[in-house]
Amino acid sequence: MIVFGSFSQEGIKADADGLVGNKCNQNLWVYTADCMPIFFADKKTRNVATLHCGRKGLEKKIIKNLVKIFDNLGTSRDNLLVAIGPAISKEHYIVDKITLKDFYRKAENKNITVNLTKAEKDLCYSDSNHFKEQNLIQLDLKRSAYRQLLNENIPCKNIDISNLCTYKLKNKFNSWRRSKTFSRQWNFICS
Repeated sequence: MIVFGSFSQEGIKADADGLVGNKCNQNLWVYTADCMPIFFADKKTRNVATLHCGRKGLEKKIIKNLVKIFDNLGTSRDNLLVAIGPAISKEHYIVDKITLKDFYRKAENKNITVNLTKAEKDLCYSDSNHFKEQNLIQLDLKRSAYRQLLNENIPCKNIDISNLCTYKLKNKFNSWRRSKTFSRQWNFICS
C-alpha cells in the first residue's frame, strides 16, 4: 500500500510500503533491513516518494503503482529521479527454483517495452554450479527493480543504484537474512 505523507499522523508509523510527499518540506522515512529503500524525486515539482521494496513488492508491481501516482501529479518521466539504496546483494539473496519461477512470473512484465539482450536478462538471475547442486539460485532484486523502472520509461541516466550490501557489510547495516535481527536502517528523503 502507498499512502500520502500528510495522511499519516506525526509520530505514528504508517503501515505501508510507500509514502508520497504531498506538502512542501515533508520528510518521508522508511526503514529497511535487506529490502531496498527506493527514493523518487521530481526535479521540477519537487514531489518526492519513498518505497520499502523487496521480492514481494516487486511481484506486486509497487514501482509501477508509484509511477502512476507521479503521473497523476503531472510528473514527466524525464524529470523523475530514482535512487535505490543499500539492500541485500544478489550474492547473498538465495532462493529456490520454485520461488524464482514464481517471482519471474509475477514481477516480470510479459510486454516489456525495453529491448534487453539475453546477457542483460541473465544479469538478474545466476544459476552457478554451486547453487545447482542445492537447487538454489541467486536473485538480484536491485537489477529487477532497475528493469521495472526502465519498463516505466524512466531514463537510465535518472536511476542510481547503490552497490552496498546490507548482508555483507555487517558493521554498517542490519540484515534479517544474516542475523534475524529486528534492527533496521532508517532512510529518508525531503521535499
